Amino acid sequence: MIPGPFSYHRPATVADAVNLLSTLGDEARPLAGGHSLVPMMKLRLATPEHLVDLHGVAGLKGIRRDGNTVVIGAMTTQHELLASDEIAKSLPILRETALLIADPQVRYRGTIGGNVANGDPGNDMPALMMTLGASYRLEGPKGVRDVAATDFYQGAYFTALEPGELLTSISVPAPAAGHGYAYEKLKRKVGDYATAAAAVMLTMSGGKVATCAIGLTNLSETPLLADAAAKLVVGSSLDAATLKTAAAAAVAIMAPAADARGPVEYRKHVGGIMVIRALQRAATKAA
Repeated sequence: MIPGPFSYHRPATVADAVNLLSTLGDEARPLAGGHSLVPMMKLRLATPEHLVDLHGVAGLKGIRRDGNTVVIGAMTTQHELLASDEIAKSLPILRETALLIADPQVRYRGTIGGNVANGDPGNDMPALMMTLGASYRLEGPKGVRDVAATDFYQGAYFTALEPGELLTSISVPAPAAGHGYAYEKLKRKVGDYATAAAAVMLTMSGGKVATCAIGLTNLSETPLLADAAAKLVVGSSLDAATLKTAAAAAVAIMAPAADARGPVEYRKHVGGIMVIRALQRAATKAA
């Protein structure tokens, strides 16, 4: 339970952090909240020679509105998301989801950038960011680029980040006024990863669904966007038959692993239930 030896670095700027990561190469790891990396180091499953602590980089923190976009610094903690008036007003689903992540102690330290960047299929924010149409700002030795959340995840713990690159901020289009939202998460106990979870963003017009997006958490090796299921509910009043058909379409793209949370068929079954619950609850919130 004691990490191996490593050199500690605390850069003050994004440029310094990128320079360290690119110069030190594969033996360097960025440190955000540390909830994934530090336990792995204690178990000697990760043995980086260099830790680049990002807590001193002021440019990675903060929440601001930029026109119709909400920009969130990568080192913004889950607790800061919960305390933000801008998030509560513009992106209430982000607040709802953050409340379901682990426990208060973890949320005080855990960052949104760490949650979305490490490619863990069990993390809650990645599927939500795909549902929201978010994009990630990546800064590295070759410059700055923006990557859509839908293009970022390539496999379990494999992402579009290139060597030396750092995810510095997240840009989320502000949803339409009067939208409905819900994040439904089934977990074994407080603080656990989801057995299955679903995010829904929708708008209603004349009692029928006008637009819809559905994201799925921990139901494959990457977060999923259930496009076919979302298209099925557009134009409907979310009647029982449509909900059942949409859930079946979502289940069809699920490929969870059998683990301590249950066998594959169980996890797919409850995944479908999370989709139905999220659709129903989102509709009740839509103006």
